[in-house]
Amino acid sequence: MKALRKFFDNIKPSFEEGGKLHAFRSLYEGFESFAFVPNTTSRRGSVNVHDAFDSKRLMSFVVIALVPALLFGCYNIGYQNALAAGKLSEATFCGMFIYGLLAMLPKLIVSYVVGLGIEFTVAQWKKEEIAEGYLVSGIIIPLIIPVTTPLWMLALACAFSVIFAKEIFGGTGMNIFNVALIARAFLFFSYPSYMTGDCSVWVSADPILGFGYTALPDALTAATPLGAAAAEGFAGFDCPTIEAAVIGLIPGSMGETSVIAIGLGALLLLYTGVASWKTMLSVFVGGAATGFLMQSVGATEIEWWHHLVVGGFCFGAVFMATDPVTSARTEGGKWIYGLLIGFVAVLVRVLNPGYPEGMMLAILLMNLFAPLFDYFFVQSNINKRLNRAK
Repeated sequence: MKALRKFFDNIKPSFEEGGKLHAFRSLYEGFESFAFVPNTTSRRGSVNVHDAFDSKRLMSFVVIALVPALLFGCYNIGYQNALAAGKLSEATFCGMFIYGLLAMLPKLIVSYVVGLGIEFTVAQWKKEEIAEGYLVSGIIIPLIIPVTTPLWMLALACAFSVIFAKEIFGGTGMNIFNVALIARAFLFFSYPSYMTGDCSVWVSADPILGFGYTALPDALTAATPLGAAAAEGFAGFDCPTIEAAVIGLIPGSMGETSVIAIGLGALLLLYTGVASWKTMLSVFVGGAATGFLMQSVGATEIEWWHHLVVGGFCFGAVFMATDPVTSARTEGGKWIYGLLIGFVAVLVRVLNPGYPEGMMLAILLMNLFAPLFDYFFVQSNINKRLNRAK
């Protein structure tokens, strides 16, 4: 680390005012602050808290929390490939994992190159520091799309989300909607056949450096549990499917299948205080209550808790509903915000079988109303204090 610190110190004069690379000062500051804790604090003598824990440290914790889902997603890509080819008995753990890793890696690279490239360009144009928000969005976007999504399509989605969901509102911290979900919504509405419906979108069949078992049969059946349930009028799941859903060995978006892997990330977010337990818990409570209600009135035969372990429910509740920028910030607002996300997600699943996964729409809708929830709770506190003052 001392050698890296010395390297940054040596090149710093070139990026300062008057240096030959001063036009790229924001680029230098972005990499420096990512590698090291900033050595500057708020103005001395002010009332601000002097703390070295900046937003880049916070984003780093979220990225670390996503690693279990990322690693398991890599394995599941190879597993689904071998299963569809009927060669699961011949597959090895390392072979399946490496196949999935090589399938995932180009998508991560495209996501970061496009997204960060746009943010670097905007920062240079505005002569501002580079925002750190895309550190998380850049890894989440590949995790919430099918493995067969073309790279050019992913690049379009990343560019659209960064420009129209964040930069147009003023950059990181000013966006109304979750950037990663806007990318998924762009893909869903622009290229629906690549996102759902066709079962082949969930299984990678590309030969990658000799890994994988790509001789897939013509009649490939790889529907997600939610897709299969919607096709049967939500008549229910069998137990092996639910057990596989908890482990994660089912078709689906690359990072959303394993409840266990997502749960490990949730524990880290809660332990470090990065995510709000109130928001996270209320999403599950809202989803469970709505699932129980739908089952009670005969709208579905699925057990209420099944909704919590299939599709993108867990991933959305842990990593996207808790986004500190687009979620509710007041303590009371967090409860209402989370409960309504769970309610809307399950309601869309049950009442609209044409779109069995409702988590994306639920979170985006509540992103829109989160400031309103906060306003009412803040105004209520102001009124209470005024009454006490009188």
